[in-house]
Amino acid sequence: MRLPPLVAGTLVKRYKRFLADVRLEDGCEVTVHCPNSGSMKGCAIPGSRVYLSRSPNEKRKYPYGWELVEADGFWAGINTGLPNHLTREAIENGTVAELQGYTVIRPEVPYGEHSRIDLLLEGPEGRCFVEVKNVTLVESGRALFPDAVTTRGQKHLHELMRVVREGDRGVIFFTVQRGDGDSVSPADLIDPEYGRLLRLAVANGVEALAYRAVVTPEEIRLTERLPVIL
Repeated sequence: MRLPPLVAGTLVKRYKRFLADVRLEDGCEVTVHCPNSGSMKGCAIPGSRVYLSRSPNEKRKYPYGWELVEADGFWAGINTGLPNHLTREAIENGTVAELQGYTVIRPEVPYGEHSRIDLLLEGPEGRCFVEVKNVTLVESGRALFPDAVTTRGQKHLHELMRVVREGDRGVIFFTVQRGDGDSVSPADLIDPEYGRLLRLAVANGVEALAYRAVVTPEEIRLTERLPVIL
């Protein structure tokens, strides 16, 4: 996925979950929209280099949106609106070998109890429900999810187990938007219940896949599968 032209800056602080103050290269300080509801642990350190997009809509209260941050020497994509598109692109171009053979991909299809599956794949082999998770927390070379307690994520695991019981394929797909994670694991110290449910889901037929992205200020794309270590 090619990114639009981005504006460089330095993070001053992130606050109220969806806002951050950034100092641009010309010294001007702006308040920007932060498209990430997680804790952004390790990715919201004041003084970090960041890249912003700018909306063409001049009526927006916050014209700038935060896209990338430099974390431990690697660019990380913090925009949680991108992983579904990145994953779909990687399925369609053949990068994700495990999800080939489907003829139709539909996003945001209602399922379960008041939920929407990120990607529904359909084809001669049946249906595959794919729930996509954005991963930006990396510690000691291991990518960890989630970076905050996620009751919503716990609910998704229950729903994936249900679709598997009903005869469909269920996949939890971890999209790692930074280049320094060599494997993916549940962040048990942050959300032990999510870790318990993830292990239970895999034991009951839900597939856990993880792919790492190459992230630059020009492009983000999934390139290689990572092991999921439970």
